[in-house]
Amino acid sequence: MSSQGFMSKVAMPYAEALIESASAASVLDKVNEDLSLISEILKESKELKAFFYNPLITIEVKKNVVNELFNNQVHNLVIRFLLVLIDRRRIALLDTIISKYLELVYELQSTIVAEILTPIVLTDVQQSALISKIRDITNSKTVKLVITIEPMLIAGFTIKIGSKIIDTSLHGRLKHISAYLNLASNISI
Repeated sequence: MSSQGFMSKVAMPYAEALIESASAASVLDKVNEDLSLISEILKESKELKAFFYNPLITIEVKKNVVNELFNNQVHNLVIRFLLVLIDRRRIALLDTIISKYLELVYELQSTIVAEILTPIVLTDVQQSALISKIRDITNSKTVKLVITIEPMLIAGFTIKIGSKIIDTSLHGRLKHISAYLNLASNISI
């Protein structure tokens, strides 16, 4: 079993337990927001991620940092969950646990996650149009866009929904033309 597969397997019970607790407390939407916020913070702060992953830093110090950072920022349920992860020495799996949690919640709520790569910031009107079109294509109740700015695309965008990719970018079209020309040059008449 790969390292990623092992981490996913270990993360799943924690994600399921958090969903169960959040549902029982009727704070599922708040916990979703809070975990998305924490995920963004971890993406932006390599130092915080390294701090949580460092086994030489004591449990008490990590707990103090969690309390200082997230007290009055996120729901108490999320703070207690983070403290449990620290106690069980699973805080290094936080990214994977959040990912599994959101995956399960979106499935539970019939939400489709569409990853968008675009060279420019999309306006609210463009985002609404994309959400509407994706909702029509997938027959889902709700669509969550995860937008990443990628200047290399030049123009257009790519959409990834599950394993399907729709590439309307100029970069993708140029790659397609290049592959076609390389194939044509290899065929001798």
